Amino acid sequence: MLGLLFLLLQAPSAPSPAEVRAKVDAWTAVNQRAVVAELADLLSLPNVAANRDDIIRNVEFLEKAFARRGFTTRRLETTGNPLFFAERATPGARETTLIYAHVDGQPVDASKWKQSDPWTPVMRSGRLDAGGTDLEGWSERPTFEDDWRLFARSASDDKSPIVAMLAALDALAASNIRPTTHLKVIIDTEEEASSPSLVPAVKRYRELLAADMMLIFDGPIHSSGRPTLAFGARGIITGNLTVYGPRSGVHSGNYGNWVANPALSLSRLLASMKDDEGRVTVEGYYDEVAPLTSEERALLAGVPDDAKELMRVFGVAAPERAGRSLQEGLQEPTLNIRGLASAHVGAGARTIIPDRAVAALDLRLVKETSGARLMARIADHIRGQGFHLVDAEPTDAERAAHAKLARLDVELETPAFRTSPLLPESRALASAMARAFGAPPVQIRTLGGTVPIAPFVDALNVPAVLVPIVNFDNNQHEENENLRMGHFFKGIQILAVALTR
Repeated sequence: MLGLLFLLLQAPSAPSPAEVRAKVDAWTAVNQRAVVAELADLLSLPNVAANRDDIIRNVEFLEKAFARRGFTTRRLETTGNPLFFAERATPGARETTLIYAHVDGQPVDASKWKQSDPWTPVMRSGRLDAGGTDLEGWSERPTFEDDWRLFARSASDDKSPIVAMLAALDALAASNIRPTTHLKVIIDTEEEASSPSLVPAVKRYRELLAADMMLIFDGPIHSSGRPTLAFGARGIITGNLTVYGPRSGVHSGNYGNWVANPALSLSRLLASMKDDEGRVTVEGYYDEVAPLTSEERALLAGVPDDAKELMRVFGVAAPERAGRSLQEGLQEPTLNIRGLASAHVGAGARTIIPDRAVAALDLRLVKETSGARLMARIADHIRGQGFHLVDAEPTDAERAAHAKLARLDVELETPAFRTSPLLPESRALASAMARAFGAPPVQIRTLGGTVPIAPFVDALNVPAVLVPIVNFDNNQHEENENLRMGHFFKGIQILAVALTR
């Protein structure tokens, strides 16, 4: 018994998060060239999901990279591209962490890029709009300035988090520090195509993917630059609302003041759905939204959004609803008009009363709200405004019977997901970040946007937290996508802390 006690006393204690960060920072400082070289090699592989051969080359790269770190790898066959899976046991660990990232990227229009090939990485001294210039011979440099930026498709979304994770594992191994859990890694190859194969894969590979917690390495860090944790993301459902007028456009002089204009009818209908304060007036629209607890309100208040700066950047004088912060607004479903169309404008404008007017809608959803249910309530509201709803082009009989005709076409829904930031797993991760970086991380209860993996998270039924690392001004999905080097190197520290929380 005394011998066992002696051994326990002699066993080294686990390093603190601050010690982990310091050791990883020291390792990264002398290994920048090798880390950036691995990233550049991965970025040089085209990765549009629709090109299976290109995706397979990316998967082959991952297989070799993870095998070098002691992982067992396999391809998970699906109805589309294969998913990449890797796992590595940690001696003595009792829990398992599943890590998600994606290796595919958005299609490119090379003519819009400020380089000959979006898949040939270019290092520049800064942002293009700030006068950043090309740096010759950058791949041979031993170190990189924080403000330098690497330009390539998927530089930020989402290949750099994958390489940052690999570098974090290398740094931990070199420092004799183990992750605190067993590790499983699932890398999507169709995320930018809405991950159609991911949820069916859960049913097929559920036991293989089982874990105690999921970390999602994707997305931009908060604009303040502080380490960021996001505990969920809003969902989305889209649709088109059409209000019908005459069977075809008619002369506005001959029939104005006699034939109703569908553009005006649609305008009045849309205006009836929101009040002047921006609150949706459709009956029951907010009924399922859970009230915030005092702790959750404190969490929202702690997000350092700069409202004045946002208004300056967007060129607006005030938010839609006075007295409400951006984070408070993200906790409710939206009703957004994303496009309007009726007849013609500009040089093609004609003096007609149009045959129809169309509004393209998107509804951002929160965890408690069903998109189908909200669309049904919008349909009820439309009927309440005196419209007869049709499900196809109106027939002659319908035109004769109803003065106000409309059609609501609903498209696919992606649900929201949210993990409570008050769970022990969430608190432990936030605490580790705070101890590592000397201040609490920015904790975002719900991201405003939508992530296609939400059904995957729900299907696995495990706590899931996004741990982003890339710069917020990265041009993801657009031309000249880029990664700021300072964010990348700090991201290695962030992911190392997450793996040893």
